[in-house]
Formats: sequence, C-alpha cells, structure tokens
Amino acid sequence: MQDADKGGGDELDGQDLRIGIVQARFNAAITDKLAECCLAELRALGVAERHIRHVRVPGALEVPLALLALADSDDYDALIALGCIIRGETYHFELVANESGAGVTRVSLDHQIPIANAILTVENEAQAWARAEEKGRDAARVAIEMASLLEDLS
Repeated sequence: MQDADKGGGDELDGQDLRIGIVQARFNAAITDKLAECCLAELRALGVAERHIRHVRVPGALEVPLALLALADSDDYDALIALGCIIRGETYHFELVANESGAGVTRVSLDHQIPIANAILTVENEAQAWARAEEKGRDAARVAIEMASLLEDLS
C-alpha cells in the first residue's frame, strides 16, 4: 500500500462504488478483525453500507468461488478477499496459500475486476494478529483505488 499512501491516499473516494467482500471463516477471530477494519475503512472512505455485500465461506480455498459468483453478477466495482492461512506441520499450508491466491488472481483477470487480496499467509497466530488491522484497512483502500483507476482507464 505504499503507492496509495505516497499518491495522496486522502484522495480516495468510494462514494459511488459497490464493493463485495468474501471472508473465510477459518481462523475466524483473525478474519473477523480483518473484516471489521476493512468495513470501517470502506465506510470512512465513503462507501455506503447498502453498497457493500459481505459474504462468508468456510475457508480460503472457497474464497475464489464466491468471488467468481460476485464477479459474474456484474454488480460490483471491486471485490475483497479476506482470510488467514497459518503454517502448520504439513504441506497443506502451501497448497491452500498457493491455490487460493491463484484462484483470486484468476477471477480478477478473467472478469477484469479489481480484487484486493487480504488473505494472510503467516507462520503463526502472532504474525496474523500483528497484520490483521493494517491488512484489513489496506484491502479497502486497494479496492477503492483500483476501482477508480480502472474507471479512469476505460
């Protein structure tokens, strides 16, 4: 988020934007904090409550499919992916991190819709908590900035 901060983050205006959020429930305390901060930032930047759709899915692997459904509706200017993947003792961490990230990117590129990816991939719960608030706010800012940029480019 360095560019938004350097480029006048105060200029972000979400007043006329419609935003969809997909939140994974796995590691719910952390993803709830991500969502809380993201929603607060969206509101602070002018996105109307009625223009925010917030859905929950079981885990990070399910996030791309829900994003796809939202993207297919053509009702949103940007989407946000929220989740938390904490490394365990097996290869499962890499699988979930890689596949969820690839799925989010694929939906974004296939539908030409900005998706702010705030699916945390961390070594431990302490790292997740250290990042949750900032990444939640950043996701809101990225979604608004990219929606505005794509509007300007089209």
